[in-house]
Amino acid sequence: MLRWRGLDSTPSGWGRCVVSIGVFDGVHRGHQQLIGRAVQRARATGLPSVVLTFDPHPSEVVRPGSHPPVLSPVRRKADLVEELGVDVFCVLPFSTEFSRLAPDEFVHVVLVEKLHAAAVVVGENFRFGHRAAGDLDELRTLGRKFGFSTEGVPMLRDDDVTLSSTFVRSSIDAGEVGQAAQVLGRPHRIDGIVVRGEGRGRQLGYPTANVHSDKHVAVPADGVYAGWAVLRGDRLPAAISVGTNPTFEGRKRTVEAFILDFDQDIYGVELGVEFVERIRGMEKFDSVEELVEQMGRDVEKARGLLH
Repeated sequence: MLRWRGLDSTPSGWGRCVVSIGVFDGVHRGHQQLIGRAVQRARATGLPSVVLTFDPHPSEVVRPGSHPPVLSPVRRKADLVEELGVDVFCVLPFSTEFSRLAPDEFVHVVLVEKLHAAAVVVGENFRFGHRAAGDLDELRTLGRKFGFSTEGVPMLRDDDVTLSSTFVRSSIDAGEVGQAAQVLGRPHRIDGIVVRGEGRGRQLGYPTANVHSDKHVAVPADGVYAGWAVLRGDRLPAAISVGTNPTFEGRKRTVEAFILDFDQDIYGVELGVEFVERIRGMEKFDSVEELVEQMGRDVEKARGLLH
């Protein structure tokens, strides 16, 4: 899969293609259905498929300070999209100037002049252009004018729940990581670099990897979770703590993974942390001994859940 940043990355002589457009945060099952439809159409017509997305999140530009928790940073999003068979992953830097493009300008500049779209596949609730003035009907009208077809893909539902990034974020925020995984089609994951913490875990017999991630990343509610540590392509069982270590009067919120049956120095190494199931909420214990006893039970609970 080719990875482009900005429309200037489009090679000279670029022909026609099938484009799917969206923020696609989390690349959840609804997104997978939409992108999969674009890939299907592209292959049927012998054209390349392009996923067009934005960075930063448009809301942060339109309403500074309103950046939602991120389910999949750009690099992770690209990896997930590549698994769907997409040919090109194109990230458009979203700026104030770009946000002011009228719907017809967006279509002409992005889809016609640069990408030469033959077909565009979007969600049925797709909005575009300045103040989100354009909708699916307008995109169809502009498509007829500029020579591309438009397909709106219905929102995917599970029973009475519409699958959306917003629903996934609320589930993660509540610690309902199993519920989030059902919508995502996989466990929610945080990627970061292993940094040095207080070293307290090693002193207690449970050395943890302190994962430093992007500031906007979606972190589950405080508590202890069973999950996986993704290290150099391997998925290793782990008990994961999220919170401030209240027993030690901690104030900084951290994500720490105790990797089961593992004892290697991985400081400075990139680590992915996948959340499978919440074991318990975060608690303050009256003594270190009580904490250590509970940590032992947490580890065994995690081991049982994962195996």
